[in-house]
Amino acid sequence: MGEPAGFMKRARSKRLFRDGFASRSRRRRERREDPRSGRNTARELANQAFSRASGAPLRTGNRLRLLKNAAENYPAWLEAIESAQRTIHFEMYIIHEDEQGRRFADALVRRARDGVQVRLLYDWMGGVGKTSRAFWNQLRAAGVDVRCYNPPRFDHPLGWLSRDHRKVIAIDGTTAFVTGLCVGQMWAGYPAQHLDPWRDTGVELLGPAVADVEDAFADAWATAGDRLTGSPVSHSAAPAEAGDVAVRVVATVPNTAGLFRLDQLVAAMARNTLWLTDAYYAGTVPYVQALRAAAQDGVDVRLLVPGASDIPIIRPISRAGYRPLLEAGVRVFEWNGSMLHAKTAVADARWARVGSTNLNIASWMGNRELDVIVENERFASRMQEMFEEDLANATEIILDARSHVRAPESPRGRPAPMTRGGGSSGRVVAGAMRIGNTVSAAITNRRVLESVEANIAVIAGVCLAVIAALVFKYPRGFAYPIAIIAAWMAVALLYRGVTLYRQRPRGD
Repeated sequence: MGEPAGFMKRARSKRLFRDGFASRSRRRRERREDPRSGRNTARELANQAFSRASGAPLRTGNRLRLLKNAAENYPAWLEAIESAQRTIHFEMYIIHEDEQGRRFADALVRRARDGVQVRLLYDWMGGVGKTSRAFWNQLRAAGVDVRCYNPPRFDHPLGWLSRDHRKVIAIDGTTAFVTGLCVGQMWAGYPAQHLDPWRDTGVELLGPAVADVEDAFADAWATAGDRLTGSPVSHSAAPAEAGDVAVRVVATVPNTAGLFRLDQLVAAMARNTLWLTDAYYAGTVPYVQALRAAAQDGVDVRLLVPGASDIPIIRPISRAGYRPLLEAGVRVFEWNGSMLHAKTAVADARWARVGSTNLNIASWMGNRELDVIVENERFASRMQEMFEEDLANATEIILDARSHVRAPESPRGRPAPMTRGGGSSGRVVAGAMRIGNTVSAAITNRRVLESVEANIAVIAGVCLAVIAALVFKYPRGFAYPIAIIAAWMAVALLYRGVTLYRQRPRGD
């Protein structure tokens, strides 16, 4: 008499489990015996961690060209625009209405009149005071599809805090540019006034990763109007391989913090070097701790920041954050030039980042940003060379015998004062965060304040005292604005709540 069917199924399941367990054990033994397996496993784990942290898959088969300053970026952009056959997607935080802005506007108008679908997305705050309404209307009249990201709205009282800080151009779904540069004369310089160009970095990208750039543009475009239809590229028909470079396109949106998590991971996983360039540095406590831990563990951590800024008053505020880094062995350098606007990183000569994200909470958490993460030793080596070239025009910040932050006298001299503004508003946010951090620390006694923070504490104290005196003297003058703001927010919340309620699916 045969065995019961249930018994046979259980026996077969046990054999499969035994065989599978033996197979897995054998593979583990083989990996332990293979000296290359450890490296492969570590790389696989790093790839998995980076993908999960950033939400961006690794795309292989790309070609990348590193572009330095406007002298290399602007001609490459214009050449690509002139060669466009189907689409031009132009997403830019700031376009100045100056010689460079009109140069690009003319190029976009020509292509639109030739039948190319030109879509331009600019940021409302980035355009305030930089570009007139007539400038945009002229582009629209010529056939360019122009949209504005996140202008003020009554039903979003604080919506203006979220900005589209990206600097991206995509051509025909086959070529993309990801940069830290906006469009403006300060990036090209003012030779007549002997003002040097702003220092910045971008890349030209060809290959499958361009599809991710196009997807990011389509998502941003949809926030300012109807969704994009008929996109020239999709992942089912991504551009053909163009090289051997592996790339992640990290397109962050407000409250996602994908790049913040990735930056934390890189600081934790760097083994030899971690070199950072940032225009508006205001590191959060977790990121500062990550950099300190890396430096204390023997990693060569260097931070290059502007010596002169488009908002000069912010420089001493930014300096207040140097001391915790310097005490842990992080080397800090200030650029001796007009303005350092680049946002880049390179680690262990094999991992690099180029894009629009600054090392501050506004970029990490509040804005739409876009960066390319490159895992290629050849490209990373070129990034290291560029960083070392920049250090040749920088002054190292040190701690003196009394642990005070100071910049030693440099034979190269100090930076020339900035006479023209127009850069990112992130510096203001970074400065505000530094002030808030100092005031909070002074009130709560969470940490020992540094001597460089004395001015911040005194100025903040005086300002609060003046406000208190004015409130006591003119209570109605302060009560009415507060009441108006509260009423505005109440109406906006009620409107949004009722709108969402009406959109709820109703039961049968």
